[in-house]
This record gives sequence, structure tokens and C-alpha cells, in this order.
Amino acid sequence: MGLLTALVTLPLAPVRGVVWVAEQVRSEAERELYDPGTIRRQLDEVARAREEGTIDDAEADATERELVARLMESSRRRRGGGA
Repeated sequence: MGLLTALVTLPLAPVRGVVWVAEQVRSEAERELYDPGTIRRQLDEVARAREEGTIDDAEADATERELVARLMESSRRRRGGGA
């Protein structure tokens, strides 16, 4: 990168920094969202809540479907079909 290019693009440095931070936050959020261990713990929590009667069967079923879909997506991403 030449000196002139560096001087011209210098005002964009804060924007590039913010974009980098946003990408890191998104990456970490996706990593947590699709972490199989986290998903399994959440499935256990749903089962426990259903047994305790704190959520009804319909809500538990809907939550379990969403968690299983995330678990399947996690598996697909780990196989190399990531988005």
C-alpha cells in the first residue's frame, strides 16, 4: 500500500475497525448458537421444565423442534456445509 493510498483511506480506519468488531461478535454469536453442548443443555432444560410443569407440552414441543433444527444445522456446518 502506497503512502498516498494510506493517507486517502486513513479516515476509513475507524469504520474498518467497527466492521471487524461486528464480524467478531457475529462469529462468536453463531459459534455459541450452534454449539452442540449448549443445545443439548437447553434440551435438558426443556425436558426438566416440562417435568416440573413450568411449561406446557405445546411450548416444550416447539422449543425442542427449534433446538433440534439448530443441532442439525450445527452438524451440517461441522461437515463443511457452513453458511
